[in-house]
Amino acid sequence: MQSPIRRGRIPLSLKYLYTFFICVLALVYWLSYGPANFLWGSDIALVFVCAALWLEHPLPNSMMAIGLLPFEVVWCIDFLLGARFLGSTAYMFEPDRPLYLKALSLFHIMLPVIMVFLLRRLGYDRRALIAQTLLIWIVLPVTYLLTDPTENVNFVYGPGMEPQTWLHPIAYLALIMILLPVVVCLPMHLLLGRLFGRR
Repeated sequence: MQSPIRRGRIPLSLKYLYTFFICVLALVYWLSYGPANFLWGSDIALVFVCAALWLEHPLPNSMMAIGLLPFEVVWCIDFLLGARFLGSTAYMFEPDRPLYLKALSLFHIMLPVIMVFLLRRLGYDRRALIAQTLLIWIVLPVTYLLTDPTENVNFVYGPGMEPQTWLHPIAYLALIMILLPVVVCLPMHLLLGRLFGRR
């Protein structure tokens, strides 16, 4: 049985600073990239982590930790290597991209740090595996229906920046809807449950 949630374990200053940051980011991203950009998993994670901060409940952060933390770590590695690892941060080195947009994108470095901080303070909620799987099964089809294939949001059209051609698009979508929970979420669920499972 899980212990009752105790309030006051997250500094109020962190809650306010984080909330202010995502309000600024949301406004700038909406004007610069449009609403479809908020379907990216990292942008969704920003909102869920904000909810975890204010509610001081482990479930929203646990969901994002098993689903997004590995990708955020890969983003950080690629960025530190100058986009020479996977090339996923190449946009951070485009000379024509405004500096303020690049600065806001540095949230990818802040986000995994806050996720781990919340795991240490709040623990890991084992219901996250089911909840995150359901979220994936909602977000990916919505992304497929509402976004442009050339933008490849959440890589629903292919594993790289370009749409793949070796599978029917719906078959590829179904494949990643199966693989993400099994290959990413399940191992993270087992790892974080062992490291941060709530007593």
